Amino acid sequence: MRWTFWIAAALVVYAYAGYPTWLWLRKTWRRWPVQRGPAEPSISIVMVVRNEEAALPKKLQNLRELDYSRERLEIIVVSDGSTDGTERILHEVAHDEKFHALCNQLPSGKAAGLNDAFSIATGEVVVLTDVRQEIEKDALRLLMENFCDPQVGAASGELMLGDRANGETGRGMGLYWRVEKRVRELESASSSVVGATGAFYAVRRELLREIPVGTILDDVLIPMIVARQGSRVVFDSRARAWDRPDLGSQREFARKVRTLTGNYQLLQLAPWLLRKENPLRFEFVSHKLMRLVVPFALLAILLVSCFVPTAFYRWALGLQLAFYGFGLLGWAGWKLGPLSRLADPACTFMVLNTAALVAFVNIFSGQKVEWNQPSLSKEIRA
Repeated sequence: MRWTFWIAAALVVYAYAGYPTWLWLRKTWRRWPVQRGPAEPSISIVMVVRNEEAALPKKLQNLRELDYSRERLEIIVVSDGSTDGTERILHEVAHDEKFHALCNQLPSGKAAGLNDAFSIATGEVVVLTDVRQEIEKDALRLLMENFCDPQVGAASGELMLGDRANGETGRGMGLYWRVEKRVRELESASSSVVGATGAFYAVRRELLREIPVGTILDDVLIPMIVARQGSRVVFDSRARAWDRPDLGSQREFARKVRTLTGNYQLLQLAPWLLRKENPLRFEFVSHKLMRLVVPFALLAILLVSCFVPTAFYRWALGLQLAFYGFGLLGWAGWKLGPLSRLADPACTFMVLNTAALVAFVNIFSGQKVEWNQPSLSKEIRA
């Protein structure tokens, strides 16, 4: 049982500290800078929406205000079975020859919508974005500078959780996201990023491939397909989009469960990710899959601490119970003064690993987390 404790502890330490340390060492001895420069390729901005009449007008205005030549830019929006006023809004802007709208009459999911958009995109580079986030005015131009490097096949922008007036939050999921972005920066500095920021990333159109309908994590699978073809996937922290840091505890938890379920799904959809043909196999396992193992390792550590009757394991049990206790107090919203600095990350840690357990149950019980219905498409034209 003691070996179980130490193996499990090593897995947890590697997932959260060992892999980032390895990336830092690799960056130190083998930095691989991106050859950036002024660039203005033709661009197709692609977005899939469903029932977004409240957010869509603001997003479309945001896209129009980006600092990029209008002659080099087209916008493609796919409505995925919307039943509110989304299609009406798309009809109102369809007079613009640089704007294309596809309306799927039945919801078929984001992946199917992306495939529809890819089939009509004409830009040299396709930019994928979501409706909720606001892209900074110069972010698109900055992101395109990465494509001056012929080795770059995809480039990811940076998602900022907070508001531009007060800056990025450092609490809750914001704290987790800042750590996640640091890992991506280190991956990009010496090789390629495992996945992209779904709110804002770009891919050379020639490298795009149709993705399986029902794919949850297009922002991981598409970049991995790019890397499989021998191109590099980079992260550019200068190209930023902003999002709200907290959508409510239930929605945040559901979103994290969906993401982690998507990691399991990738193994079903793309088993080549674990084979030699994936040049980022080590990074994929370390960055994505190890986090799925952590909750089981934590459970093993707790159980061994309960049943091994020595002073060390009793001490370890006390530390674990104290940590989880702080997390529960943070979840309950208790004001703990200076101790809140511990309660908040403890709560976030517990939420993330609970979400990983729920994701495990989802994938092995066949629980659906994405629509998978046939679509009937029509294009709105001027």
